[in-house]
Amino acid sequence: MVTFSEAQVMAWITPWLWPFFRVMGLFTAAPVLSMRAIPRRVRMGLGLLIVVAAQPTLPEMPVVALNSPQALMVLAQQVLIGLTMGFAARVVFAAIEFAGEIVGLQMGLNFASFFDPMSGGQATAVSRFYGTCAAWLFVVMNGHLMLTAAVVHSFDTFPVAPQPLAFLSVIQPQVWGAEIFKIGLWVSLPVVAMLSLVNLVMGLISRVAPQMNIFSIGFPVTLGVGLTGLWLTLPMMQMPLTMALERMLGYFQ
Repeated sequence: MVTFSEAQVMAWITPWLWPFFRVMGLFTAAPVLSMRAIPRRVRMGLGLLIVVAAQPTLPEMPVVALNSPQALMVLAQQVLIGLTMGFAARVVFAAIEFAGEIVGLQMGLNFASFFDPMSGGQATAVSRFYGTCAAWLFVVMNGHLMLTAAVVHSFDTFPVAPQPLAFLSVIQPQVWGAEIFKIGLWVSLPVVAMLSLVNLVMGLISRVAPQMNIFSIGFPVTLGVGLTGLWLTLPMMQMPLTMALERMLGYFQ
């Protein structure tokens, strides 16, 4: 008869259990991967596959009894680290959508709003367009592989321990709000500069030729220049998106 003790069972389960909770925390908050269109079973299966594939490269996990208070603290740490990593990636997407808000405001398209199922609020047309393009680029540039590599390397930076909030003093997520404005202004700067130049030219025209109704031609010209700017700058969005995502995930590596 085959017999085994509780210590042996814990030694078998521990190398898989804690990494699985961290990966699932990432999938809960990460962009694209947390969409409702992806079933929970698929996410759980993908998380288990990542844990099985990465387990030989992970550091040794401490053995913690599941019925002890320390197990609850360790579980909270894994979930919080995973959620924070997903939040870091979402900051980049929020910055891209903020760039769309700025461009839409300059183009005059902010009056066209749609319901955003991700945030549960209203989103403008240009912001929604930028967010959709960012989601496509995330998949094309293997952003899911970047998240996977970051969560695997995070076990070296933040090992499994019963201190769930210790990692927050290192990554400082409370200052990430400034990244939204910096990245958003960086992405929207070319189109905003073009539209500012157009507004300056139309202002000069209205002073030189007051008889011209600048309001009747201002909106079509601004809209046309804005759409042209989007067409010219959209192929260059991959560089800031990749650099911003690598910088945010670098806190965990």
